[in-house]
Amino acid sequence: MQKISLTTKAGTVEGACDPKFSAVVDAFVTNFEARGEVGASCAINIEGKPVVDLWGGRKAPAGDPWTKDTISIVFSSTKGGMALCAHILADRGQLDLDAPVAKYWPEFAQNGKEAAIVSMMLDHSVGVPHIRPVLKPGGMYDWDYMVDLVAKEAPFWPPGTRNGYHGVTMSWTVGEVVHRAAKKRMGKFFADEIAKPLSLDFWIGLPEEQEHRVAPMIQATPTVEMMQSRFIQKAMTDMSSASHLFLRDLSAFNPNSREGHAAEIGAANGITNARGLAGLYAPLVNEGTLDGKRLIGKDAITRMSRVAMATHEDGTLMIPSRFALGYMKTMDNRALPPADSASCLLTEAAFGHVGAGGSIGFADPECKMGFGYTMNQMGLGLLLNDRGQALVDAAYKALGYRTNAGGAWTM
Repeated sequence: MQKISLTTKAGTVEGACDPKFSAVVDAFVTNFEARGEVGASCAINIEGKPVVDLWGGRKAPAGDPWTKDTISIVFSSTKGGMALCAHILADRGQLDLDAPVAKYWPEFAQNGKEAAIVSMMLDHSVGVPHIRPVLKPGGMYDWDYMVDLVAKEAPFWPPGTRNGYHGVTMSWTVGEVVHRAAKKRMGKFFADEIAKPLSLDFWIGLPEEQEHRVAPMIQATPTVEMMQSRFIQKAMTDMSSASHLFLRDLSAFNPNSREGHAAEIGAANGITNARGLAGLYAPLVNEGTLDGKRLIGKDAITRMSRVAMATHEDGTLMIPSRFALGYMKTMDNRALPPADSASCLLTEAAFGHVGAGGSIGFADPECKMGFGYTMNQMGLGLLLNDRGQALVDAAYKALGYRTNAGGAWTM
């Protein structure tokens, strides 16, 4: 790998890169020069070995430099880590993804959710994308309170009959099933069974001693175009909709507070950097093993990477969506109005997750790539904006992929 040190108008870009992936460096720099990046990191591994490790810019506008060890909230990119907890338990025989939820969490089987099965928690079809009651102040940071609300909630549709993105409630639908099956809270299971063995700087519930490393998130400024997107229009015109409740609940979470960092919100408050996201997926492109250590089996990876649920209109996001069990698949919604920013173009084999504002982590078993991108300046849209997609595109081109015109990168 060649050492990188470049100056941009937003600050210095540093790190290292295999020359084969120099176009990723170019795209990373262009993000600072032309696409409004403030601080960011990008990491790529191939067969578990690093080929790109970049960071740059600033932790805040005109603030301290974003360094190698800077971390930030990655919002829904956290879901990839939480889902992996469930799949590891399934691989070990401690969790049956085809069993009724009631086998592990009897309290959930009420108000029309009695027939729900565990896999529905992972593919966004279980029917509780959001909570109807207004949360108490700080409620989202209270695990037992949120678990009780989710268990009591009547489904928005009969479980398994359709899907709608469980943007926040997945923290407790999947999280509590993991808790019951593992006899250990999900955040601790993630730390003990994934982050520590893989040596990842990645937390779901950040220790206070790591707080000084966190770059605060910078909210995006809404545009007229964004306000006309189908998701925002639904959220603003139907106050009982999952879309409206998604925005309402997000506003109850402060991503720059100590309370928000310390809580265990497995769908939304993981804190890491690109190295942590790419490292999370490194074993999953190597048949479940990294550096001779087995994390999960090959059959489990096959199951976790397959499309489990797809729809022409997601019940929350109001766009066509495609999900594996806990992960997003390539989604091509470029025909929608540009304000939606509702695409994430990978290969058909890849699986991972984007986060609000534009972060992403994914595995691509086809080309043995683990990928991570994090940033502090949030972008608009539901999935990847032009900063993250430019990095993904450059990586695939470096690997010899020819086009994504068909909705997925192909040779």
